[in-house]
Amino acid sequence: MILVLGHTNCGAVYGATNAYLAAKKSGTASVESALEGLLLDLAPVAEKAVAEMPHQNADDIAAYAVRVNVFHTIDFLLKYSAGLREKVKSGQVEIQGGIYHLESGKVEFMGCSPQQSALLSTNLGLPPSMTREGGRTSGYGPATQGEHGVRTTVDSAVPAEEALKILKAGNERFAVGEPLAKHASLKMREALVSHGQAPHTAILGCADSRVPVDTVFDTMPGDLFVLRNAGNTCTHAEGSMVGSLEFCCGKLGSKLILVMGHTKCGAIAGATATYLANKGAEGKAMKSAGSALEGLLVGLSGVAKQAEEELGPVADQDELVSLSVRVNVFSSIDFLLKYSPSLKELVKNGNLEIQGGIYHLETGRVEFLGRSPRQAELLRSDTASVPPSLQALPIRTTTDGPLPSKEALKLLKEGNARFTSGAAISGKITPGMRKALVNEGQAPHTAIIGCADSRAPLETVFDAMPGDIFVLRNASNTCTHAEGSMVGSLEFCLGALKTKMVLVLGHTACGAIKGATSTYLQSKTGNKPQVTKALDALLVGLSDVAKKASQELGPNATEQQIVDRTIKLNVFHTIDCLLQYSPLIREKVAAGEVEIQGGIYDLETGHVEFLGQSPAQDMLTKSGARLPFYQRLIRCLCPKQFNSKHRTSPFPQQHK
Repeated sequence: MILVLGHTNCGAVYGATNAYLAAKKSGTASVESALEGLLLDLAPVAEKAVAEMPHQNADDIAAYAVRVNVFHTIDFLLKYSAGLREKVKSGQVEIQGGIYHLESGKVEFMGCSPQQSALLSTNLGLPPSMTREGGRTSGYGPATQGEHGVRTTVDSAVPAEEALKILKAGNERFAVGEPLAKHASLKMREALVSHGQAPHTAILGCADSRVPVDTVFDTMPGDLFVLRNAGNTCTHAEGSMVGSLEFCCGKLGSKLILVMGHTKCGAIAGATATYLANKGAEGKAMKSAGSALEGLLVGLSGVAKQAEEELGPVADQDELVSLSVRVNVFSSIDFLLKYSPSLKELVKNGNLEIQGGIYHLETGRVEFLGRSPRQAELLRSDTASVPPSLQALPIRTTTDGPLPSKEALKLLKEGNARFTSGAAISGKITPGMRKALVNEGQAPHTAIIGCADSRAPLETVFDAMPGDIFVLRNASNTCTHAEGSMVGSLEFCLGALKTKMVLVLGHTACGAIKGATSTYLQSKTGNKPQVTKALDALLVGLSDVAKKASQELGPNATEQQIVDRTIKLNVFHTIDCLLQYSPLIREKVAAGEVEIQGGIYDLETGHVEFLGQSPAQDMLTKSGARLPFYQRLIRCLCPKQFNSKHRTSPFPQQHK
């Protein structure tokens, strides 16, 4: 016997009824707490009570809603529990309802649900909260995840407006400590591999380990295509960030890009300090960037200048940093609209929305900023701007101290083992933890260069907490510019944050590697690829790795065999680039202060294969820097602009 028992004057049902009536009157609804989320869950009960008693007052409707809710609960059990359904059908179990009257102490027994006969013939699966398929009305609750429980290419694209609602609802669940995202099951991982990804949103965020993007929005693998670097910035139109976004929106069909900064951003604080230090340099030669990190900070100092112009010269440095975070978000959006014709065209045609946001470390909430104030102006402009890269070349906190690379690697392996076995232990983050991360600062034990693929959420894969991992992500986990954001971000992590372990992580079924392999194989037939946008340049650059893989495997290798080999070679290629083009990284590795290893994440099993060091490490740590990748690429693509006998730069000397 099961008895579902409501009672008169139930505060939750009365509150839900009043909330429903108020929302119906105002036309809006919002969730500010877990309690309000509960009341929203009861809204269908209130809605049915109103429909059956349209002319009654609020108290009478609420009293009737108590009765409706009893049968609503019974119906839920019959819908979503196959075990209970079978026992009721066979007569082994009886489910009835009742109402306890507080005034008299008596229980009114109501009998079986009027819907019982109809529901016993249904064959529904798991409830919405377990399948993430049901969601809630008005954009609340988990996103519709498709027939496999996670988003894949068999599911239709999510409109930008709906994707934004999904992000807001997920962040609210995270902020109030009520996340719903589950670990992906084996069947879900298999679906992601066999059907491919279809993320509803691309996010350009900061690599800061306190901002785990997938966690902040309470998402599942397959939901988000995540790009991260220090300062959530785009410094090269041909570089990995823009090319990765073109891949996501052009090939994967995502309709929303969110550029997200965060409070207490170390990169922005460093850029602001760089700007203030150089303010008095008018008329003097500016100090050139001595490392990729310095180049990154100098590049971001223009954001601090704009913030100072808005605040005035009397603003203190903390105010300047705070506004610079906001200015930088819109600066990155403007960069995308200026220097990516394909993204600009998608926005102009209404097929893409680009908006900004700021994650507040102190509260866990994202402040959604909307579109760039300059969007209309930039969309009207028909002038093809020249990107900056063509104008000039070149819960851990600081109280824990640096973690040796061997221990960091052990943590990664243990975390991945927990993830694959379904025994993850990283849980909710408390206000006290967030406060410690803000006040004490970050001290990540590992930096990871991974792929932006939404099926590989790195913090989840290693069962890590905010503050554990400094994450850099782009399409195909590559480094294409020695002065670019990836190397600069990594130098920041190793130099300023004292991290001892770096993991370059590829993954199986990588779309960018597949595209690069296809580009290489086409070039073998005489079809020279045309480089017209950042994505093309990214694939052409990676095709050299595919070529090496093909040569190692021999002429009888299949395309899939080449792809699989290229994924592994690309991991070591990225490690080699770091050692070649960053003196800081090379010196730290040579001195034994930093360990760089590679790995491959298997989408189907969830396991990470740890590959160890690059075979070329000993040779590279004993040699100097080589010709950077982007110079070799331009020498191949634009030979008339590159004369190695007369200049070391592919660009005019006055722009150097």
